[in-house]
Amino acid sequence: MTTTHSRPPGPKGNSAALIIQRLFDSLRPNVETNRESFMLTMAEWPKIYGDQVYYHFFPMHMYMFSHPDDIHDILVKQADKFHKSTFYKQILSRFLGNGMLISDGEFWKRQRKLAQPAFHHKRIVSYADTMVRYTERMMAGWQHGQVIDAADAMMKLTLAIVGKTLFDADVDAEAKTVGEAMEVIQHTSTHSANALIALPDWVPTAQNRERRRAVAALDAIVMRMIRERRESGEDKGDLLSMLLLAVDEQDGTGMTDQQARDEALTLFLAGHETTSNALAWTWYLLGEHPEAEARLHAELDRVLAGRAPTMADLKDLPYTEQVIKESMRLYPPAPGFSRQVIEAVEIGGCTVPKGASVFIFSYAVHRDERWFPNPLAFQPERWTPEFEKGLPKYAYFPFGGGPRICIGNSFAMMETQLVLATMAQRFQLKLVPGQEIVPEALITLRPRNGVQVELIERQPAAAPADHSAVMMP
Repeated sequence: MTTTHSRPPGPKGNSAALIIQRLFDSLRPNVETNRESFMLTMAEWPKIYGDQVYYHFFPMHMYMFSHPDDIHDILVKQADKFHKSTFYKQILSRFLGNGMLISDGEFWKRQRKLAQPAFHHKRIVSYADTMVRYTERMMAGWQHGQVIDAADAMMKLTLAIVGKTLFDADVDAEAKTVGEAMEVIQHTSTHSANALIALPDWVPTAQNRERRRAVAALDAIVMRMIRERRESGEDKGDLLSMLLLAVDEQDGTGMTDQQARDEALTLFLAGHETTSNALAWTWYLLGEHPEAEARLHAELDRVLAGRAPTMADLKDLPYTEQVIKESMRLYPPAPGFSRQVIEAVEIGGCTVPKGASVFIFSYAVHRDERWFPNPLAFQPERWTPEFEKGLPKYAYFPFGGGPRICIGNSFAMMETQLVLATMAQRFQLKLVPGQEIVPEALITLRPRNGVQVELIERQPAAAPADHSAVMMP
């Protein structure tokens, strides 16, 4: 049946070619596809077709929105007309179950309400010491001149931090297992999303077997945490206790182990993966921009003078925060996300039919010259209070927005600042020359092949002059 609503312009000619490419890739499960090229191609679409783009990947009808007003409409004003994409759910549920990242409706509201207290401001403040202590513990094993993969180091660090703060668990021994499992899950899930047909999990393909092994490895870790806490019956006041001791107000029942597993695994993985990527990209950008790195060192030396940072210090480290904001602008940890329309909705004059999907590509919006002059440049100093005040509400949204804004956004921002401050005053992470660092758009935005750096030990010294209050235009 022919639809009567008018569609925005889009890559109609290219859609068929992209569909063929997806089919071709789906038949080659081990191929290393050029995902960064596809991402960069999509980033050009708003420039070519405008802020509203229609494209069709059978069987999905996709509407890409890039104007902050339209994004605000989708995420906030009309959020009740959207659910998480069914296709997206089918893929992620294979390892996350029905956790709050992919659930909807009343169930999602209940689960989020149960977990929210673990991320209240007072509790987050109590995590600060652990974040700094674990960072210092990591650096205790570092040597001047040593070469490391900063992306891998950040993954292990943020995994340890989330394990201790939210689950009171020591997961250092499992860091390698989790890292390998996440690598498998990211690649197999992205492959399923790019394929024309996502084969059911029970089909005995090599990819499905690989994914099941990865999920089993993660389940063993999370279910061990749940079993030990159930047996002790101890209320440690952390996220895991909140999940296990929660009681439904209506029927008086608590969470099953499976429900607790789904929520714990969701927050366990999301709580470290995005933060580790944000830090990895930050080290890359600082390595590429020595003048910004020098200014960061000067601020840390002036404010901290060699001592460990605390939560109270963050207000006096504005440039440290600016560096992180600019890093997440250029390389948002989650480069884009979709929603499925549960009833026909009008967005910016465009009618999106029920069942279609909308796509919001933060990677492209964050690089729009209308909101960010010289958008491809790394300029932390652009993040003045005046600049932020004049920025459209949803021109910058590294943590999403609306009712489904990332539950751990404050946790992640504080962690990133404290880790950066702790590390940067002790070490310079100098990029190893000759490596090609490119973004790989999986579920999250990773630097493909990591970020190889040489550790240069430094001694904090008083800055020769205080330039921290001078903001470049």
